[in-house]
Amino acid sequence: MQKRTDNFSKFAEKKKGAAIKEAYRQEKRKNKADARAAGEEMRARKKAKARGEEYIDPKKVTAPPKAGRPVTAAKGPGRPAAGAGRTTSAGSEKPAAGSYKAFKNEKGGSQSNKAGKPVKATYPGNPMDADKKEATTRESLIPLNKYVAHSGVCGRREAAELVKEGKVSVNGDKIFEPGYKVSQADKILVKGKPIFLQRNSVYILLNKPKDYLTTASDPQGRKTVLDLIKGATPERVYPVGRLDRNTTGVLLLTNDGELAQKLTHPSFEVKKIYEVTLDKPVTKKDLDAIVSGITLEDGFVAADSVGYADSKSKNVVGIEIHSGRNRIVRRIFEHLGYDVKALDRVMFANLTKKNVERSKWRFLNDKEVRLLKFMNKSFIRKNKSEANA
Repeated sequence: MQKRTDNFSKFAEKKKGAAIKEAYRQEKRKNKADARAAGEEMRARKKAKARGEEYIDPKKVTAPPKAGRPVTAAKGPGRPAAGAGRTTSAGSEKPAAGSYKAFKNEKGGSQSNKAGKPVKATYPGNPMDADKKEATTRESLIPLNKYVAHSGVCGRREAAELVKEGKVSVNGDKIFEPGYKVSQADKILVKGKPIFLQRNSVYILLNKPKDYLTTASDPQGRKTVLDLIKGATPERVYPVGRLDRNTTGVLLLTNDGELAQKLTHPSFEVKKIYEVTLDKPVTKKDLDAIVSGITLEDGFVAADSVGYADSKSKNVVGIEIHSGRNRIVRRIFEHLGYDVKALDRVMFANLTKKNVERSKWRFLNDKEVRLLKFMNKSFIRKNKSEANA
């Protein structure tokens, strides 16, 4: 019997050890849950701080008081009705059963203010009101990588990588979580530059024909480029830069003023390529002079490159130039003694007239807009130091 008792004791000890292990596992789970809750609380505090709101600890929020029980009629003479004379939390006496006020309240009549307008019952510090407000705020929040993508910086995947690499900050703090929720009220920087959500931004590429003015309106009633895109968009768009009345080719129209300023500002030196048809063959000497630079009445100008566009005819040349001065291409050739018969812009920045017939237009796709906004190096003139490197 003693042996059996010892065996039983050993078995009991094993069971006790299993119980200890189970207790250890439970404690480990609890620690993980506590750590997870602490992390969630920290994220909630950061989000509240980013939105400029005060963080409300859900553990400390008290539930609203429960509605009082309905008043019942008195059971005997001289006995007050149950609940009669009972006061509410506001200190006002509840109407007795059978009274007009009680009947009105029971039938769905709402309390009214002095003006006779219904007043919604609220409780000070009611967490339900806070939850409703927070739910409304959440509807206007979007993930950070989605915000970056919708601002025209890059695609959603590239935006997520930018966030993970720490190149995106929200209200001065670097954020590494692509799903971090933000709103338009937040100050968001990508690589130190502020970004904003696009709101009804429109980008139209037009293959401009002759006899149309590059302007929004003309006091003399002549045809403008806006006549060619009537009905394209309800937004008010403007041409970016200008093409002479008899110059044809690529023209961008948009309501994005910031982008328009970038594309036309001389400091960005955006690439433009023209096809020029002349009255006589252009000599090799004049082509070299155009690249080396010539001095016009408004200063020095040099083309980035120039060459014959047609191997069979030296009357047609292609010229790449970054200058946006008025009638600059025509004036270059006129200075050298040529008469320009036709001038067609075949490229502006990264835009070409490919698959767009004369007088026709199309909307830019997302990739084209992103390249324009971030000034892709492929269509910005390299300076001399970069070219010689």
